[in-house]
Amino acid sequence: MTRHPLRLAILEAERMLAAAGVDSPRVDAELLAAHVLGVERSRLPLIPLVDPPVVDALHKVVRQRTKRIPLQHITGRSHLGGVDLEVGPGVFVPRPETELMLEWGLSTLDPSAAAPVVVDLCTGSGALALAVAHRLPRASVHAIERDHSALAWARRNAEIRTAAGDTPITLHAGDVTAPDVLSDLDGQVDLVLCNPPYVPDATEVQPEVADHDPRQAVFGGPDGLDVIRHVVGLAARLLKPGGHVAIEHDDTQGESVPALLAARRLFTDATDHPDLAGRPRFATARRVW
Repeated sequence: MTRHPLRLAILEAERMLAAAGVDSPRVDAELLAAHVLGVERSRLPLIPLVDPPVVDALHKVVRQRTKRIPLQHITGRSHLGGVDLEVGPGVFVPRPETELMLEWGLSTLDPSAAAPVVVDLCTGSGALALAVAHRLPRASVHAIERDHSALAWARRNAEIRTAAGDTPITLHAGDVTAPDVLSDLDGQVDLVLCNPPYVPDATEVQPEVADHDPRQAVFGGPDGLDVIRHVVGLAARLLKPGGHVAIEHDDTQGESVPALLAARRLFTDATDHPDLAGRPRFATARRVW
């Protein structure tokens, strides 16, 4: 059996993905090769030659990706804050830019606090909540999701992380727009994190989003702020004095979301933060009393 250079197989995969309009064809080609081989992407240079069945398997998953099926649906995995997550149809795939909001939120927590309380609104796969529990084992972490399919993914990921030794989180089935949601936590929370549906309804999005992410997890009304308006009020109710909130938003909302926070007398220091590309990405504030 003649073995083939892995480098050439990845180059061909990159060519196919680029022709299909995939944004990051080289990265996706390498990640798919690593998935097929069952290794970390960083180890690919250590594998110069592969057998023909490996090339065939790589070609098969690359053809899936050329149909703009999300990379994470093909591999069954996503990653946030040091946590591997299972994802697939019926749940929003976490994005790398959310890491910045996670890091900001963790930086606000008092290192001397015995058990800070953190709430992840619109948790989806459980990504933010599970990342906090992984990074800060002493925290009491709550997460809420209204969609039954997404909640099933979050439960699955929570069970996996608990089995791996992370502190268990508390999952709630509920709608963040309901007036009495999470009322048992009123005034007790140190940090509220939220990656809500925020894309304005008329926005054109990539096929990976339009055809595979749940619509209710992406779009947030005519201006994208329908859910965020409720989240601002809910965060004001949940936070204790000195507590912080961070809300991810569309890059067209770098002024509107901080303005919603600043309009609440309970909040101060309403600030917007850019992502790694310099685009407005999340807004933060602190409860003062």
